[in-house]
Amino acid sequence: MSEPRIRLAVLFGGRSGEHEVSCESAASILVSLDRERYDVLPVRIGRDGVWASLPAVPDLRSVEEALRWQRTGFPGTGGTTPAGSLLATMRELGACDLVFPALHGPYGEDGAVQSMLDGFGIPYVGNGVAASALSLDKEYTKKIAAFAGLAVAEGVVLRAGQDDVRPEDRDRLGLPVFVKPAREGSSLGVSKVQDWAELPEALDRARQSDGKVLVEAAVPGREIDIGVLERPDGDLEVSPPMEILPSTEHAFFDYQAKYADAATVFDVPAGLDPATTRALGRDALRLFRELGCSGLLRVDFFLRPDGTRILNEVNTFPGFTSVSQYPRMWQAAGVGYSVLLDTLIATALTGRPPHRHPRARRPSGAGQPAGAGGLSSQRSRWAL
Repeated sequence: MSEPRIRLAVLFGGRSGEHEVSCESAASILVSLDRERYDVLPVRIGRDGVWASLPAVPDLRSVEEALRWQRTGFPGTGGTTPAGSLLATMRELGACDLVFPALHGPYGEDGAVQSMLDGFGIPYVGNGVAASALSLDKEYTKKIAAFAGLAVAEGVVLRAGQDDVRPEDRDRLGLPVFVKPAREGSSLGVSKVQDWAELPEALDRARQSDGKVLVEAAVPGREIDIGVLERPDGDLEVSPPMEILPSTEHAFFDYQAKYADAATVFDVPAGLDPATTRALGRDALRLFRELGCSGLLRVDFFLRPDGTRILNEVNTFPGFTSVSQYPRMWQAAGVGYSVLLDTLIATALTGRPPHRHPRARRPSGAGQPAGAGGLSSQRSRWAL
C-alpha cells in the first residue's frame, strides 16, 4: 500500500523587489516536485500583498509554462485586502503538512512570513524567524560573523538622517566603495562609488529599498560561494565551492549580471586548493550555527590574492531555479534538483526547532534518494 501524499503549500511572489525572482524559483520547484509524493497547493502573493491560492497545480511541463500559468491561472483579486486574503489562506495552509516559502527579500526572507506561520503553528521549510531576520540584515550578519572570528569587509552604517561618511571613515575605507541597502537581496539598490561626489546619488538609490545603508570598502579578490544543507538526521553538509566570474560589461556582480547576462560564468567546483576549500567550508558551517540556521544557507565570500577569506553576505533562501547558484553547487556534488527539494522537505518534516545546533559531518555526493528525501550515504571529495 502506497504512503499518503504530503500536502505541500508553495508560496511565491511577494511584495519585495525580488518578486519576479521568487516566481522563477517557484516555477522550477513546481515543475520538479514529484506528484506521486506531493499534493501541491500553490499560493501566490501579489506585489500588493494580496494572497491567492488554487486547489491544485496543473500538469506543467516546463518552467516557461509554469511562469505563464502563474501570471494567468489565478483568479482576479480586485477589492480583496491583504488582511482578508491572508486570513482566508491561513485556513488552507493550516490543512497542509508543510509550507515551502519560495520567497526572497523583505516580506518573505526576513522572518515576516516565518513569524506568521509560527504563530499559526504551521511547519515550513528552511530557516526560522531569528535566523531569517538576522541574515537578511547585512549589518547584524557581519557583527555576528566578526564575533565568531570570521573576517568581514571594512564599512560604516548610515541610518535614517545620516547622509555622509565622516572624513576619518573615508580615509579608512578608501575608494572604491560599495553602497548597498542593509536589508535587500539580488544586489538591488547597490552602487559602486569611485568618487565620494557620487555618494549622494548612490544613497538615494539604496534608500529606495531600505532606509539603512551600508558603505563598504571594496575587496579585491575572487567571489566564492558555498552552500550548507541540513539533512533529515540533523547532520550538515557543505557543497563544492563555486566561483562567480561576471563578464567585463559589469562593474560588479549586480542584478543584471545575476539574472540577465548569459556571459556570467559560474565555475563549480572552483579551482581552489584543498586547504582553502576546507577552510571556506568550516567558515560556512560556523556561520550557519552562529546565525541559528536550519535547512539551508548560501554563504558568499571574497578570497583575497593572499588567501584571506572575507565574508560578503549570506542568503537563507537563495535563488532556487534549477540553474541558480545554490542548486548548481549541489548538482556538482551529485545531488540533483528534485533530490535537493526532497531533502529540504524531509528535513522540515522532522519537526526539530530551528534554533538547534546540528552537528557537522562530511558531505555525501551521490544524490540518489535514500528513503523519503534522503541523500545517498556515499561520501564525496568535498569532505571537511
